[in-house]
Amino acid sequence: MINISIRMALVFVRRLTISIATCGAVVSPAAFAQLSGRLVLVSPAELPDLARQSGDAMLLQRRSDGSALLYIEQNQGASIAILDVSDPSHVRSEGAVRLDASGPFDFVLAPGHDGELVRLRHDQAEAVLDLHKVTLPSLKMVRGLTLQGAITRLGEDGCFVTNQGDELAQPTRDYLVVDTADAQNPGRVLDVRQVREALTDSSTGATFLLTENGLYLIRRPAVEMEKMNRELESAG
Repeated sequence: MINISIRMALVFVRRLTISIATCGAVVSPAAFAQLSGRLVLVSPAELPDLARQSGDAMLLQRRSDGSALLYIEQNQGASIAILDVSDPSHVRSEGAVRLDASGPFDFVLAPGHDGELVRLRHDQAEAVLDLHKVTLPSLKMVRGLTLQGAITRLGEDGCFVTNQGDELAQPTRDYLVVDTADAQNPGRVLDVRQVREALTDSSTGATFLLTENGLYLIRRPAVEMEKMNRELESAG
């Protein structure tokens, strides 16, 4: 199960601390490289072309075959980019698909089997992102919803909406990533401003930071190796 956090702070287990920064450049001049064998920081320029564009929201979904796909809403909801992030050391592009959305939208429910409920920002209308064809997603409007509050999933069978008038706009936040592998000499690794959304895949330890300038990836090779060893043991 993918553990996804889209809150305003990130916590990496033991080795990494992320805190909100209040100033600084869009990206610090620190090199994107492996540090102390614990972290590998990847800039948009080192990822496929689709990851170098500005994005509005993200969805991370692990499929039944064990693969993981990252969907990035781009161009104010007009298109969605698809990246295969099953192996964070080899992120692959699966292409981009045009959508019929009338504007940017937010993913409002945790991933279901083959779809995700989304909410358009300008009129608060709901739609379903159909993921039956994982590389050809489509957007289908949900008719008859009159409430525009919080949405709660009822297992995989449906959901209910409460009229709470919650605020959906997500302010950007600044993130400061700190390498704490050496407790006596911790150092700043990366300073990223205006992060729109952050998702973490607990299976691989990868964290994705979506910004106006594209996608940043923080890798944890030790966690990736643990996952690989588990898979080898299961196959044996």
